[in-house]
Order: sequence, then structure tokens, then C-alpha cells
Amino acid sequence: MSQPTPYAVRLTDEISRQLDQLTEHLTHLPAPEAAQVIARMCDPDHGLIGGVAHLVDTASRFAKDQTERGALPAKVWLALGRAANDLAHTSADLEEYRETLQHASAQSATSAGKPPAPASLVVRRHR
Repeated sequence: MSQPTPYAVRLTDEISRQLDQLTEHLTHLPAPEAAQVIARMCDPDHGLIGGVAHLVDTASRFAKDQTERGALPAKVWLALGRAANDLAHTSADLEEYRETLQHASAQSATSAGKPPAPASLVVRRHR
């Protein structure tokens, strides 16, 4: 007799399925709605990217504990730690543009006049 799938595993599968759905919807949304969705994704406190960063950070802490007990190789913990750091930095970088995206979604929804001028896709950023 097989073991029932734990709730957290089912929840992970459901969230993955919903992310796939959101991705599909995003490809078909009008620009104002897409900008609004992306702005919400970039919210550092309640957005998807920050939430995934926090989840991976939690997984990294678990992996560290398991590595110290000898149950997982150190490479697993280190990889999760790098991923958590990268996601946290990405979330912080994108948060800078959240207001711009919110403004774009509001502006696009209210203006039916002249479309905005295309922007250059090469931007130099200082760090």
C-alpha cells in the first residue's frame, strides 16, 4: 500500500501548476494588465519573487542542518544558499522598478492616445 502524498508536496505541486497558469495568462494579457501583474511579482514583501526567495532561503537552512547531520552533501546546501542569495538580490533589484511598472499599468489603462515611443534596449547600469 502506497503512502499518501504529504500536504506540503501537494501544495508545492499546486503552486507549480498555478505558476504555469499565470505564465500562460501573462503571455496573453493586454500591456496594462501585464505591467500590473509584473509589478505585483516584484513586490518585495508580498510578491512572487520575494516569496520564492524566502522559500529557497528556508530550504537552504534546512539543507544546512541536514548537511551538518550528514544526511545531505554540502553541495546541495551551497547550491540552495547561492540560489537564495541570487533570488534575494534579484528581488531587491526589481523592487526598484515596481513603482514604474505600477505607473505604466495605470497610465496605459487611462491613455488611449499616442502610443509611447520605443526605448533603446541597451541600458548601462552602474553598481
